Amino acid sequence: MGTNHLPSRLQEEWTGQLQRTGQLQRTIQRKGITCWIALYAVEAFPTCPFSCKCDSRTLEVDCSGLGLTTVPPDVPAATRTLLLLNNKLSALPSWAFANLSSLQRLDLSNNFLDQLPHSIFGDLTNLTELQLRNNSIRTLDRDLLRHSPLLRHLDLSINGLAQLPPGLFDGLLALRSLSLRSNRLQNLDRLTFEPLANLQLLQVGDNPWECDCNLRDFKHWMEWFSYRGGRLDQLACTLPKELRGKDMRMVPMEMFNYCSQLEDENSSAGLDIPGPPCTKASPEPAKPKPGAEPEPEPSTACPQKQRHRPASVRRAMGTVIIAGVVCGIVCIMMVVAAAYGCIYASLMAKYHRELKKRQPLMGDPEGEHEDQKQISSVA
Repeated sequence: MGTNHLPSRLQEEWTGQLQRTGQLQRTIQRKGITCWIALYAVEAFPTCPFSCKCDSRTLEVDCSGLGLTTVPPDVPAATRTLLLLNNKLSALPSWAFANLSSLQRLDLSNNFLDQLPHSIFGDLTNLTELQLRNNSIRTLDRDLLRHSPLLRHLDLSINGLAQLPPGLFDGLLALRSLSLRSNRLQNLDRLTFEPLANLQLLQVGDNPWECDCNLRDFKHWMEWFSYRGGRLDQLACTLPKELRGKDMRMVPMEMFNYCSQLEDENSSAGLDIPGPPCTKASPEPAKPKPGAEPEPEPSTACPQKQRHRPASVRRAMGTVIIAGVVCGIVCIMMVVAAAYGCIYASLMAKYHRELKKRQPLMGDPEGEHEDQKQISSVA
């Protein structure tokens, strides 16, 4: 029997049952999709390290302020942000962050790290932010950041860095901000910073900078960096005494003229034929045998080298002041001479006008001759 021959009441019940069955199937499908997403999230972010806080939505693992001495070994592989600041980490093995290729942000600030293995960040190929602020790091390996080409923010402030190895920033074309504040840096090499073509912010304050020839090339780079719109905090000189507290960018390049002279002398000295090494304390000459003539001994005395002293700021300022005073005096003299010339010209013009007015009264024959010509022309 078809549905067309059923009574109207039975047909309505049949239709309602079909609708409820369709709604039930759609509900089961939605719940199935939700369960599948939940199972996928659990599989992607399976466990959370003990005492740490994990956010499965942002894939963040927060293990800060727990007094940890080692990195938790069970950090999920899908972690994108790992916070390990304010702990007691002092030494990290090279495999501390192995298999965390999805990590984008790593914060190791406020720990006791003094040295980092050269391959510790080898698996962090997607790292964009690295915070190493307020540790005890004294040296860095030149290959430390070689496998993190996407790095955009790097903070190395408040450490014990005395120098940066050449090639440390090679390949970091995406780096935007770099902080080197409060270290023990005295000079920097220009070649170390030239690969940072997209750098926008550089912080180098609170370092004992020695503004001498070793910092001259970096001064050129800083001027270029500021010219293209980069932001740079104050690089205050500590030595020499004449430049203490002065911003390196404000020191005139004339202060470094002696550097080229020193380089020329060093290059010419390298061409000399090497002699015996000199010693400060020459050995006592051997006593000659009786009846034998003493042989001349090669001189081992060290030659007295002239010590190059940097140009004095006071002398440079004095020269500028004297030159300004002389130029001012010359300008004043030129103005006085011009005024005198104008006054003299006006007086002479006035004198000639009065002289022309007085000529007819003095019986100028030329004037009378002209008057006669005028009368004859009228007649």
